Amino acid sequence: MNWIASTTSCLEIALLFYVATIDIATRLIRNEVCLALAFLGIVGQMAGPMQIGQSLVVAAILFLVLFVTYQRGMIGGGDVKLLVALAIGLPLAGVIELLTVTALAGGALAAVHLMMRRLPYPRMAPAGSSLARRVYAVERWRHLRHAPLPYGVAIACGGIWAILSKGF
Repeated sequence: MNWIASTTSCLEIALLFYVATIDIATRLIRNEVCLALAFLGIVGQMAGPMQIGQSLVVAAILFLVLFVTYQRGMIGGGDVKLLVALAIGLPLAGVIELLTVTALAGGALAAVHLMMRRLPYPRMAPAGSSLARRVYAVERWRHLRHAPLPYGVAIACGGIWAILSKGF
């Protein structure tokens, strides 16, 4: 892999860590991040125009499928944008890996959230509390209000896996 592809892969991974962190904090995935990931995916594939064309076709098909699930309320719009942006930079096998690892990570995320519901409700985390305690208090509060899972975390895991498996 050339240095351009390696650099774009590193930047994509950094953006995915950012996405996971922000999704936990706000449950929002910014459009700018998705656009940057799509752009980096295209730049990283400059080796062959056939590869870019295949990736765009796969991403378009994935978008159509995910858009239907979004319309039915089964997935968030930010999750759709993030998955499609990642698919633009991956070959078909990479998209399959992305979706598989995302589903597995999403299952683990759901299991953690189900276990957290069994834990006692914490008091407000006072100033100076550890980051883990503050995150736990906020997530527990969100559980009581039936907030959605931060599925961007699972998508970031799948994206990082797919990027690392295509090599540096």
